[in-house]
Amino acid sequence: MYTALYRAQRPEVFSEILGQEHIVKILKHQIATDSVNHAYLFCGTRGTGKTTTARILAKAVNCLDGGDRPCGRCANCMAIKEGSFMDVMEIDAASNNGVENIRELRESVKYPPAVGRKKVYIIDEVHMLSTGAFNALLKTLEEPPENVIFILATTEPQKLPATILSRCMRLDFKRVPQNILVEGMGRICRDKGVDITDGALKLLANAADGSVRDGLSILDQVLASGEKNVDRENVLEYIGAAGEDFYIDLTELVSLKKVAEALVLLDGALADGKDVKQMMKDWTSHYRNLLITKFIKNPEDILNMSAENIQRIQDQSHHISLEEINDAIIRLSKTINDARWSTQPRILLELAIVAIATDLVEEGTAPRRERPRTQAAPVQHTAPQVQQTYVQPQQPAAEVQPVQQEQKGTAAVMESSADNDSLWHEVFEEGEDGAGSFNLIRNGTVLARVDENNFTVIAKTAFAKKFTEQKREDIEKIMARKLGRPVRMLCYAEGENIPGQPAVKKQEEDLDALAKQASDILGIDIEFE
Repeated sequence: MYTALYRAQRPEVFSEILGQEHIVKILKHQIATDSVNHAYLFCGTRGTGKTTTARILAKAVNCLDGGDRPCGRCANCMAIKEGSFMDVMEIDAASNNGVENIRELRESVKYPPAVGRKKVYIIDEVHMLSTGAFNALLKTLEEPPENVIFILATTEPQKLPATILSRCMRLDFKRVPQNILVEGMGRICRDKGVDITDGALKLLANAADGSVRDGLSILDQVLASGEKNVDRENVLEYIGAAGEDFYIDLTELVSLKKVAEALVLLDGALADGKDVKQMMKDWTSHYRNLLITKFIKNPEDILNMSAENIQRIQDQSHHISLEEINDAIIRLSKTINDARWSTQPRILLELAIVAIATDLVEEGTAPRRERPRTQAAPVQHTAPQVQQTYVQPQQPAAEVQPVQQEQKGTAAVMESSADNDSLWHEVFEEGEDGAGSFNLIRNGTVLARVDENNFTVIAKTAFAKKFTEQKREDIEKIMARKLGRPVRMLCYAEGENIPGQPAVKKQEEDLDALAKQASDILGIDIEFE
């Protein structure tokens, strides 16, 4: 049976490990000085050699050779390679993540090694363990028997409890540089008698993005065609994925407002079998990478990609404005959300390209929402003007004054009905992702106004008001994110008196009473403007 390249080319000794010299140096020194730790935590992205290094370390502590360990040739090394060595146990935490699995491990730890010098437990994807399993592992991990070594491997160390992290020696695996991948894949091609161009090798290494396993899997796919001469065009045809080159080119065309060329580039990618929804997500990630490189001096600590790709993104971020990045991310995020329900996601992506390139703003979805103020002038509660002869009684004026002060202290930001409807629609679009029950109040409420510190919701029925109040916390959180400031919801049912409106009505009644009183005194008709 054919063996995949990533298995056939798996390193068997420390000298064959690619791109992890800092880790190899530490482990070789510990083995030479007999100072191997009792627990290790191997962290790093997929395909960088965590499990392979764990197996090599297990060989080294059980190798029968007296020289440079592991030798890779003795009986113990060969047994570990074949997976038949009794004292090396690999556990997949993704499928063995319960407390009972860890209890079995704790019982087996008590017994001494059967064949080798050390018992080695390799727990892969350790972040998948349950909370109870982690708690059961703590004491054994902290004080295991003298002849036991734990090697925990994970791609997500942030999910591990601090109590676990503090009990292990942490070693971080880096993404393998592009030039090392190119050299390694070139050697494999030469061994197999395949003539491959430098451009094709660089494209393969770029698509691998620092993962040795990904690179070998892609190379395996290319070699499976039987071609003896492979160039860049062959690789693009075989891998069927849009690499970082595509998104850099697409972003460049959109930034230069070359809409036609950008649409042609997209058409070519889709014709090659690329998935349009995946392209939306990857393009959004590309803009996010541009954003990170604008502010982070050493983005390799954050971005999950090779140093070469980071440099190319940094170069592009110099001439892509922050406003353009912001607009693109918001537009693409909305496009991804809309594409979930669309039977024509390609059209949505094409529209997004046009919108980003031409600064097209869809009503109600403008990035960095500026809350517009109403065009109508606010009501000014000043002294009324008398057309003919005016007499100002003291008492009514005093009654009007509190309304004037209240109006000045509100600092309200009124919006048009269309803006409120659009904002309210966005709230439900986001709310439905977390709670489908938002649909129950979608058609039963109206966003009446948005002020500086609160917003007013009118419910059509008493039931709609009650259910809206139950969702108060969720709605206020979403509105705070949309408006960029904390706000409080005021909910009323139709027909209820809304604060602010009764005061205005009362003022009008007071003015009518004042006009009638002046008319009675003067004997003429008085009218206030």
